[in-house]
Amino acid sequence: MPRIELAEADRRLLRLVQADARASTQDLAEAAGLTSSPAWRRLKRLEDLGVIRAQVALLDAAKLGLDAQAYVQVSLTDHTEPTVAQFDALVRAAPQILECARVTGGFDYILRVVTRDAEDLERFLMRRLLASGIVRNAMTSFVLRQTKSTTELPLD
Repeated sequence: MPRIELAEADRRLLRLVQADARASTQDLAEAAGLTSSPAWRRLKRLEDLGVIRAQVALLDAAKLGLDAQAYVQVSLTDHTEPTVAQFDALVRAAPQILECARVTGGFDYILRVVTRDAEDLERFLMRRLLASGIVRNAMTSFVLRQTKSTTELPLD
């Protein structure tokens, strides 16, 4: 995929919209040192190019009773297309899995999982992940304290 070249004004707008996607175009323009029309055109272009993929609300998991977060390293039984496709489908269907990345090293995937509590996590692991029949091994690391969590990409 070709890399999109950004002007400094684009970078300023993207930093601002990452911090607050609900800000008005006028507020974004003023903070970026632009007027409204050019700021709107730049944001529209960035959306059309797919640089801005979506605008979402970030929820507080703890306030919603989702107190257990863990990283799960997963090894599959094999790496055939059907097994990988089945695992991908399992991941897409599980709302507890917030992120899934195929990685190099001793495991095939790393999952970021959130559940109500440790027992809920155990049920998910035993009844969904391990019961799938395609997971050879899973190693879970509970998050004790989160030092940093951001969705903002570095644009420097």
